[in-house]
Amino acid sequence: MDKTDKIGRYDFVAEPFHVDFTGRLTLGVLGNHLLNCAGFHAADRGFGIAEVNEENYTWVLSRLVIEMKDMPRQYEKFSVGTWVENVYRLFTDRNYVITGKDGNILGYARSVWAMISMNTRKPADLLALHGGRITDYICREEECPIGKPSRIKVGVSEPSATLTARYSDIDINGHVNSIRYIEHILDLFPIDMYKEGSIRRFEMAYMAESYYGDTLSFYKEDLGDGCYGVEVRKNGTEAVCRAKIFFGDGGDQETDK
Repeated sequence: MDKTDKIGRYDFVAEPFHVDFTGRLTLGVLGNHLLNCAGFHAADRGFGIAEVNEENYTWVLSRLVIEMKDMPRQYEKFSVGTWVENVYRLFTDRNYVITGKDGNILGYARSVWAMISMNTRKPADLLALHGGRITDYICREEECPIGKPSRIKVGVSEPSATLTARYSDIDINGHVNSIRYIEHILDLFPIDMYKEGSIRRFEMAYMAESYYGDTLSFYKEDLGDGCYGVEVRKNGTEAVCRAKIFFGDGGDQETDK
């Protein structure tokens, strides 16, 4: 199979309601685009969420890493390319490249996905489903030069913020949407930090599901050198996800005067 058949490329525009006060695409919206592109790519090749739902399976996101040099500005066109790098029995690695209007690379992303049974919530064997056909689309020729997900540990004992999961947090699977965690985590930082710099790398690790009405507590730790760790716990006990956020000095993302 040709490399071009293994890579999906999808075009977008940074709409005014998708940008923040700097006029640049928000990380949450970019994350949604990445997840949508994963869905488009999988559906075009016969293993999208609609297809697997018919057999009572669904895709769930386990890890996500986004590393950006710059973000698309308001009204700018950009594209996302995505491909499957590896397939294991219980997980698959999917990569992304984000390209600007002039063909310049704005950043890359890595993700790890699992397919679970909608009945038992246990992982499915990807190599057994449909004869392992997903492996036909593995593409190792395309480069993704950013680091893989790292271990995330958070040592603080007092939460920085607490909220209750509400209607707008809940997705089609009935639990808190993976991108909503990212948006809530970004809200932990004062706006001055976004005025003075930008997020260069954002890592998420998802461990458990949370649901409507759950109390979500956010534990934030300053790890030094512009790096922060965040752990989200539901109902005061179980950790549902962890994040690591790297702030840069802004560079070419400095707010337009």
